[in-house]
Amino acid sequence: MANIIEMTDVTWKREDKTLLHQVNWQVAKGEHWAILGLNGSGKTTLLNMLNGYIWPTSGKISVLGEVYGSVDLREQRKSIGWVSSSLQEKLYGQDKTQFVVISGKYASIGMYEIPTEGDLEKAFVLMNQLGCSHLIDRTYQSCSQGEKQKLLIARALMASPQLLILDEACNGLDFLSKESLLRSIEQLAAEPNAPNMLYVTHHTEEILPMFTHTLLIRRGEIYMQGKTPDVLNTSCLSAFFETPVHVDWHHERAWLSTI
Repeated sequence: MANIIEMTDVTWKREDKTLLHQVNWQVAKGEHWAILGLNGSGKTTLLNMLNGYIWPTSGKISVLGEVYGSVDLREQRKSIGWVSSSLQEKLYGQDKTQFVVISGKYASIGMYEIPTEGDLEKAFVLMNQLGCSHLIDRTYQSCSQGEKQKLLIARALMASPQLLILDEACNGLDFLSKESLLRSIEQLAAEPNAPNMLYVTHHTEEILPMFTHTLLIRRGEIYMQGKTPDVLNTSCLSAFFETPVHVDWHHERAWLSTI
């Protein structure tokens, strides 16, 4: 499997509106990509396509070597972890944190199976790996926003996915919580068996050096894609956002300001 994602001429129309148009994109095995775009640019539509929740009006999609249209998507989704802040609202606040993590093995809201010793051990390992082992036996509702996001990432990893999608993972976090979460993501990527990652955001400074490639999406179309330093620069982003901006690079991260 040379490419974990292949989208060829993918278009999606709803009624008389085109929400994705002629998307061509490839992600090679071992690459980590950032996806950058403003609200309403088509990022969520793109993710729904990758997970098989919506079907292209035209074009072809292959994820993890499986061509959509000839694969059981329920099984396919077990290999894709999708972390979104919207999931926080659906989980049960009274559940203990380790059971929230274990529920990711079954892709369920709440626990309906008796966890095995192996399940508990894996949950503890993942929580430790993400710097939230101190939350064991706490209720989910007692955790901060940043702690909940770390738990959601651990939950997504319970099923050992080959592809991990982090959808605006830092949304709503204060500065310290955001930096703590980003450090955890960076450490996760350094693990020997780390999944390929997609990091979806509209903040350039969240794009860590590990995200070697960046995709810019605007009004449902790919504006540009390539190596992150080639994409996140003043001239490119000024044209992309259609307003003058300036990019300052500090510690291999791009900080954006308006002119």
